[in-house]
Amino acid sequence: MTSAVDQQIQKQWAAEAAVRYVRPDSVLGVGTGSTVNLFIEALAASGTRIEAAVSSSDASTRLLESNGITVRDLNLAGTLDLYIDGADEFDPHRRLIKGGGGALTREKIVTAASRKFVCIVDESKKVGVLGKYPLPVEVIPMARSFVARQLVAMGGQPELRQDFVTDNGNVILDVHNMDLVDPVAVEKELNNLPGVVTNGLWAIRPADVVLMATSNGVEEFS
Repeated sequence: MTSAVDQQIQKQWAAEAAVRYVRPDSVLGVGTGSTVNLFIEALAASGTRIEAAVSSSDASTRLLESNGITVRDLNLAGTLDLYIDGADEFDPHRRLIKGGGGALTREKIVTAASRKFVCIVDESKKVGVLGKYPLPVEVIPMARSFVARQLVAMGGQPELRQDFVTDNGNVILDVHNMDLVDPVAVEKELNNLPGVVTNGLWAIRPADVVLMATSNGVEEFS
């Protein structure tokens, strides 16, 4: 089992490996989470100058700005060349579960607006089939109970994320034991539920590249 110290080192390696994908003077999409925080710091330390970043969360915006990186609204940025973000799980087809930090809606928007998505993870995130990690679903508050009943009917066990509100003012249902053998079909079905803003499956649009750090270095899946 990977220790917490080893896992932190692996995250650092994955973050540093992602910097080489960043082109100077580009507008970069940046995700959210502990590995992304390390990427932001590695990017700033690398001396690679970018025009601006489009951020997926208020937390990432603060860290980017504190490192001297300009943050631009996506509406003013157009199509992005590259998006860098982490994941809670990835499978052999580079499909992901994301949203453990609660920024999944903005993350999915920035992913869709980017030509290439590079996902940075440590080896603990690799799975054969998605679903060990609970699947986050962002829900408009008035639809919480309705959506939860639909999730139960789909075979899941939804749990309200306590004392948490997204940057968009919504709530998160973390769904346990969902059958994700066909994650594309599940993602589509969840997207069609009234009251669901989005869900944490990146299966319709998986990562283009996964950089997975191990104790022996960084492996690339593409």
